[in-house]
Amino acid sequence: MRSAADRLALAPARRAARPAVLSIAAELPAGRVTTAELALALGVTEDWILSRTGVRERPIAAPGERLADFAARAGAVALARAELEPADVDLVIAATMTQDELTPNTAPLVAHALGAHRAGAIDVGAACTAFLSGISLAAAQIESGRARHVLLIGADFVSRIADWQDKRTAPLFGDAAGAVVLGPSAGAHGAIGPIVLGSDGSGAPAIQISHDDRLLRMDGPEVYRHAVARMIEATLEAVEQAGLTLDEIDLFVYHQANARIVRAVASKLQLTPERYVDCIETLGNCSAATLPLGLATAERDGRLRPGARVLLSAFGAGFTWGGGVIEWRGGGDD
Repeated sequence: MRSAADRLALAPARRAARPAVLSIAAELPAGRVTTAELALALGVTEDWILSRTGVRERPIAAPGERLADFAARAGAVALARAELEPADVDLVIAATMTQDELTPNTAPLVAHALGAHRAGAIDVGAACTAFLSGISLAAAQIESGRARHVLLIGADFVSRIADWQDKRTAPLFGDAAGAVVLGPSAGAHGAIGPIVLGSDGSGAPAIQISHDDRLLRMDGPEVYRHAVARMIEATLEAVEQAGLTLDEIDLFVYHQANARIVRAVASKLQLTPERYVDCIETLGNCSAATLPLGLATAERDGRLRPGARVLLSAFGAGFTWGGGVIEWRGGGDD
């Protein structure tokens, strides 16, 4: 008689594959709040806000709109672009900190809305780093053969937790959802390379939302200092682990925390404007959605081409941070 260990060893498993990002999609609320409108309400000038945030307008969800609905719509478009059916999805991951209810989580609602009835579903909570953390988890599932196709969604309605009386933080944020499909790379392009993740809980007081009022409180100067340092650190570590140099990276997509942070990172790494994405002006900081929004922006403007090497990096509450190198698969035959 075979032992339990023998039986497990003989159990069928999916064939492990090299993971790739197969498609991307974004879903934005129709509502917009301009910085000029906010400045009037907050008793400051539009230039005062622009100089500190770089945000001129941001999408804001209406009171009756649900995060899970936007996440599901982004997921549906991403699946269609990957030419996959919901039944092909093995796992749905939702990266968010603003789910519609404390429970259930967003991922099972999205899986149900899409008809991905055989998919597992989990939420990832790592604030603004959650989407990158989700890529790491999804890639590992595919690499190990535990999943073949993973739908990863980064979605946050930060307007629901912003303190709209606080002129220092409220103008930063927006609402959005972005989605990618990860699956086996069938051609020459598309490999997901090394992803490094880090954390430092001693920085927790700098970005907090308590159960008392459920409003975001942030120490801006402290966050700025750590965000710039950690994203640079993660960039260099991820590129080194990939066996590349900064000059061999085609595009840098950073979490759009605010324009000053993104531009400070780019300046210290001596990146020219065409080599990094800066899309916060019309989107704001959408937390876990900013990396897929940045990728979607670069896809639209032609900077994401098949075979392009892309550096992703984010920093968020916790503190959490990370960096990773991916190769863009692109559409059509590789």
